[in-house]
Amino acid sequence: VQLQASGGGLVQSGGSLRLSCAASGHTSSIYAMSWFRQAPGREREFVAGFYWRAGSTAYADSVKGRFTFSRGNGKNMVYLQMDSLTPEDTAVYYCAADANLILSSMKDFRQYDYWGQGTQVTVSS
Repeated sequence: VQLQASGGGLVQSGGSLRLSCAASGHTSSIYAMSWFRQAPGREREFVAGFYWRAGSTAYADSVKGRFTFSRGNGKNMVYLQMDSLTPEDTAVYYCAADANLILSSMKDFRQYDYWGQGTQVTVSS
């Protein structure tokens, strides 16, 4: 599975961005696709994701009500609509996928085998 993330950029506080992640390869095997982010000096953290087997969407508490995870047809595209952005959202955002993880491990970045290259999101105050 190959992942390609796009859509990052520079935006003012309160603004919006939409990230996209295109998946290719053996996408039918995917159990989950998620977005993670990593700010300088901080550990990579879960943002939002979808677990196909349970039909379940999850969000980090810090983004609930502001970010929306969505999917295209099949398992080839996922999106992250980010609204009401704050400087604390500044990070490199990664899309990730895995074909084996269990639902309870969905928020653990160490459980994902496939990663996109990351896209920078910078929110100015």
